[in-house]
Amino acid sequence: MPFEIVRNDIVKMQVDAIVNTANPAPVVGSGVDTAIHTAAGPELLKAREAIGELGVTQVAATPAFDLPAKYVIHVAGPVWVDGSHGEEDQLRTCYRNALAAAAKLGCESIAFPLLSSGNYAFPKDVALRIAIAEFSAFLLEHDMAIYLVVFGKDAYRLSTNLFASVQSYIDENYVAEAEDKEYGSEGPQRREERRYYNRVESCRLEEFDEVSEMASAAPTFGAVPPGDSLENMIRDMDATFSDTLIELIDATGEKRSDVYKRAQISKQHFSKINSDPDYNPLKPTVIAFAMALRLSVDETEALLEKAGYSLSNSILFDVIVMYFLEQKNYDIFELNEVLELYDQQPVGNSAA
Repeated sequence: MPFEIVRNDIVKMQVDAIVNTANPAPVVGSGVDTAIHTAAGPELLKAREAIGELGVTQVAATPAFDLPAKYVIHVAGPVWVDGSHGEEDQLRTCYRNALAAAAKLGCESIAFPLLSSGNYAFPKDVALRIAIAEFSAFLLEHDMAIYLVVFGKDAYRLSTNLFASVQSYIDENYVAEAEDKEYGSEGPQRREERRYYNRVESCRLEEFDEVSEMASAAPTFGAVPPGDSLENMIRDMDATFSDTLIELIDATGEKRSDVYKRAQISKQHFSKINSDPDYNPLKPTVIAFAMALRLSVDETEALLEKAGYSLSNSILFDVIVMYFLEQKNYDIFELNEVLELYDQQPVGNSAA
């Protein structure tokens, strides 16, 4: 199952387990800890007191009481000092231990806050990178729906350098404004559709000219039986998107499950693609697989073409994708964070 960043209040998440950044002592701390104890009711504190002190990275599970979850997994996160006191390794261990506890409890879904990024002062970009890496590694071996719960866009951000690089690339390559002057107020999707149909029409005219020349030079043996040309065209069709995708995945030598998990595509979604040779995916699904397969821009274009799409400098979504492909940055979570910042549809788990 894929990992997903959601904007919500963690105490409202209807999952098997929610993770609490707990105070090491059996008391109600601040921030997320306060919110969880308030929503769960006084019985949660009694259960927490029965556990006693928790060392940094240690976890313990209790019932969730009045929360919509089944369990609360309490974890004592590290306090950020300066990055040279083993804080990152400790935070990685926190995520691993919490996920292991959830798996032992038989949980199928779990919701995390961004651990240690509040009062414990962990830099949010570092905390996010660690969370993503640990979730990704865990999901390669387990099926569990993992949610990282944040309140708003300011709750997590890309590193300044990455965001600045993406913005610079967009400024240099995004030509929608220039096209608006040429085409008027029609939206970018309409422009892409029109370019597609113009391209198809151009191909048809070229094919018509070639066929006309051939027809004028060829001897006439009688009328072609109705439907014969269509049968020939169907017989000579290129491989479908589904066939091409499976071939690309198998060529990597990796397990198919590793690739679709890396693409943040669910097992059910991939099964649908694999079983239906005529499956027609949405563009974000194609991009997700291109990222997972670490394709180049040209290779991505070829895969997109199998589904009837292309990349265009007049589409903001496409420009952002091209930046990541050209930089050989195949981190789908970073891509989705950039897309989210620009109010674009994410790729992977929410695509179809």
